[in-house]
Amino acid sequence: MIMKNVTVVNHPVLKHNLAVIRNKTTTREQFLSAFKKISYFLLETAFLKLPTKTVLIETPLETMKTKVIDEKYTYIIAPILRAGLALTETAIELLPQAHVLHVGMYRDEKTKKPVWYYDKTPDELPQKTKVFILDPMLATGGSALASVELFQKKGVNIKDIVFISVLSAPEGIKTLKTAYPDLKIVTGDVDKCLNNNAYIVPGLGDAGDRYFNSLIP
Repeated sequence: MIMKNVTVVNHPVLKHNLAVIRNKTTTREQFLSAFKKISYFLLETAFLKLPTKTVLIETPLETMKTKVIDEKYTYIIAPILRAGLALTETAIELLPQAHVLHVGMYRDEKTKKPVWYYDKTPDELPQKTKVFILDPMLATGGSALASVELFQKKGVNIKDIVFISVLSAPEGIKTLKTAYPDLKIVTGDVDKCLNNNAYIVPGLGDAGDRYFNSLIP
């Protein structure tokens, strides 16, 4: 499945670690380690088009021109709670000047629709704003679409929003791209489909439960 502005990161190290987190016998320690590696490749790809400017610096030997990230822009990391937090640490490591604005939604298991429970984002955002929405699983696309709409309504140009996921379902990509053809999506893989419970197949199970070790036997 190839669509405009959808980037599937095909690095072999990412694919290897994706196999690790998909495996149901993977230990939590192995899962966390592999997930961290995957997040670096996804976020490095998502950050490739960050705006830069040229500055002068002094090395120990001479003055030189070099490029740095343009601070005239506002950068926002927006994890969809709770699973999006799994990608947030890496995002902050790579882009420490970014602001973290949490987006709180959960999926109603009957309707499969997102239900808001937390939003502390400002009423309006600066014109020069770049937003990176984080959610490991792009399944139905309901929560993803609600998050994109949130920032779009607060003044962020759709071309300045990137949605980042570890795995995506074709249904979720279609939902986002139908509403916002110019939205950029960065993902580790596009799987077959959704099952009757709206889980990605073959997927990796519930990313939040596996990352946070939520299920108690």
